[in-house]
Parts: sequence; C-alpha cells; structure tokens
Amino acid sequence: MDFLTQYGLFLAKTLTLVLALVLIVAGIAAIASRRRQLQHEGHIEVRSLNEKYEDMLHAMEDAVLDELIIKQKIKAERKKEKAELKERKKAAKLGELDEDEGKKVFVLDFDGDIAASDVDKLREEITAILCIARPEDEVVLRLESAGGMVHAYGLASSQLERLRRKNIPLTICVDKVAASGGYMMACIANKLLAAPFAVVGSIGVVAQLPNFHRLLKKNEIDYEILTAGEYKRTLTMFGENTEKGREKFVEELEETHTLFKDFVVEYRPELDMAVVATGEIWYGRQAVKQKLVDDLMTSDEYLVEQAQEADVYEVRYEEKKGLQDRIGEMAVNSSDSLMMRWWQRLNNRHFFTR
Repeated sequence: MDFLTQYGLFLAKTLTLVLALVLIVAGIAAIASRRRQLQHEGHIEVRSLNEKYEDMLHAMEDAVLDELIIKQKIKAERKKEKAELKERKKAAKLGELDEDEGKKVFVLDFDGDIAASDVDKLREEITAILCIARPEDEVVLRLESAGGMVHAYGLASSQLERLRRKNIPLTICVDKVAASGGYMMACIANKLLAAPFAVVGSIGVVAQLPNFHRLLKKNEIDYEILTAGEYKRTLTMFGENTEKGREKFVEELEETHTLFKDFVVEYRPELDMAVVATGEIWYGRQAVKQKLVDDLMTSDEYLVEQAQEADVYEVRYEEKKGLQDRIGEMAVNSSDSLMMRWWQRLNNRHFFTR
C-alpha cells in the first residue's frame, strides 16, 4: 500500500508537470502564430529621435573635441545617469514612479501621390498613437503632397481629424509642398509650419480628359454609351460631348470647390477665401502674409527644438514585403542610381567643362 501511495503521488506530479509544459508550449505557439499574422499584415516601428540626435552630437564631439575633454564629458554623463537611475528606483520602491512623466512627441511622415496611397499607413499609425497619446503630448506630421483625388485626400484629412477630436495637438510641417489636397490635410493642424520656399495653397479643383470622338468618327468606329439617369455620364473620352454635359460637369466642379473652401475655413477661419481660394499657390514667405501658414520653420529645426524638452518618437507602419516586392524595389533603386550617375556625367560634360 505504501508503494502504491508513493507511486500515485509520483504519477500525479508527473501528469501535473506534463500538463504545465503542454500549456506553456500551447501559449508560446499561440503567441508565435499571432506574431506571424501581425508581421504578415504589417507592424508599427518606433524610433527615438532623441537618441538619434545624441548619436549625432557624440559623433561630432569625437571628431572635434580633445580626447581628455571627451572623457570628462562621458564621466559627467555617467554620473548624471546613475543619479537619475537611483532616484527612479527610489520612487519606484515608494510607488511614486510616474509612467507618463514628461511630454511625448510622435512624428509621422506622409508622402502623397495622386491617390494618397500613404493613407493606408497613416490610418494605422494614428490608431497606434491614439492608444497612448494624451492631450499634453503632440503629433508632428511631415507632409509632402501636391494633391490628387478628392475622395482619397478627404480620407487622409479625416484621419488627421481623429487627432483633433481627441484633443491631441497636431503640428504639420511642410518642407517642400502641400498644395490642393495636400493643403486640405495641412489646414487641419493646430500649428502649421512651412519652409521659406515651400509651396502651399492651390485651393481649387481641376479635371481634365482627352476626347477621341473625332478620331473614332474619322475611322468610322462607333462608340455607344448606355446610361440610366440624365447625368450618369456628363463627359466622356470616346463619345461626343454636349454643351449640356459640359455645363453639368463644371457645376459639379464648382460644388466640390465650395466644399473644399468650407472645409478650409472650418479650421482656418481667419483666411480671406476670396483671395486665397483662386487656385493659386504661394511660397512660404508669401503664405505667412496670407495666413495660410503660421510660421516659417523647417521640420528639422522644429523637431530639434522639441527634443530639448520632450521625448520625440518617429512612428512608422511597415508592411511586410514579399520577395517580388523587394526585387522590384531593388530594380527601381538601381535604375534611379544609374540615371542619377548618367545625369551627373551629362552635366559635367556639357555645363562645367572649361
């Protein structure tokens, strides 16, 4: 009986251990599966710009300062870090450590094409930021876009509106261009900054299309359009366009322009729309006078200033790319590099020879 009792206890312990191992392995497998799924869809990457600026500072100091001065600075920095760590440990022991201590600045990039393709990344990045950002934090968007399709830039603007509705301060920096749909996004900012020669404005709507009707008619080719609804198709590339269709098309453009102007005025009510909504563009210095932007400053200058008093993080949504996409990117980059070398040689040969 004693043997059976001992054996039963041993068997129970073994089964408990095996069950625990099975649960651990199952948990690890579930986490790995979820991680693989997220990696397949894409993931958020966060990089500290404070560390980037510190690395740049150290590189410059190593190059220009005396070795003894560098050692002295390193010693002082380590002493300061140890003192700060000691204070944090003491606060943690007393339960007084504040996780949200200090302002945080989250930096995003939007490089707009005609279809505002970057909106797919922007929506993920803003969703991630809204999980942690507080009203005392800030979001900085480095925006570059010459505009594009109305509905695409309308969606991009709506993503930025999410930040405003949560009372997260939004600063938009325009280093090169934010025109038309780009300015539709830019005007949402609580603070809008532009480089002195950045292009902004173009509060207007444009549509253009070729018409091949006469060419088809000349070659005795018929093209038919069947519609239900008087204005289902106003202008077409291949059919014969009518004056009535043109008038309706222009009317729709005017309605879109009115919506655009109303949207801009909602966020920048101080603008004189009769002056700025003509479809014209302005350079940064002119744009300040027209109140299209708030101040002249590059994104680099603004972020370096923010890093002096806040923790600055660059946030990016990275999509997992397949082998075909990577090979395509390599081909494009190689082609661009080859074209750049060819252009430099051409310039050197024709414009700089003596």
